[in-house]
Amino acid sequence: MGIDYGAKRIGIALSDESGEFAFAHSVIENNKSAIGAIKKICEENNVREIILGESVDYRGQPNPIMEKIAPLKKLLEKEIDLPVEYQKETLTTKEAERLQACPHRYAKRCRREGNKKIDASAAALILRSFLEQKK
Repeated sequence: MGIDYGAKRIGIALSDESGEFAFAHSVIENNKSAIGAIKKICEENNVREIILGESVDYRGQPNPIMEKIAPLKKLLEKEIDLPVEYQKETLTTKEAERLQACPHRYAKRCRREGNKKIDASAAALILRSFLEQKK
């Protein structure tokens, strides 16, 4: 499972059983029930490992959001009892936005309707990067 953490939403991605492909799964609201929702997705999909996006800047230094991502990693390890690894993520949300681009005249509607898809797509990019490094 790949996770793209955001202050409002958490993007979720999964891989196929062979670990060859990553695909966007869903987006959950970042609230008190988020851990329970992630745990349920893990159980329903036989997840064996969680890959959490590590937000860093161009110099490799942690971005301010890491102050919330680091405690999430510990909570996931405790509550879900699966290994949780970081995967550096730089501009994955921007890349997901680019991949979901649509004609200029529909841009506002695409952004409004596509926000949730973008979060899950960013999680898929994080997971894909991790899977490619393992090859």
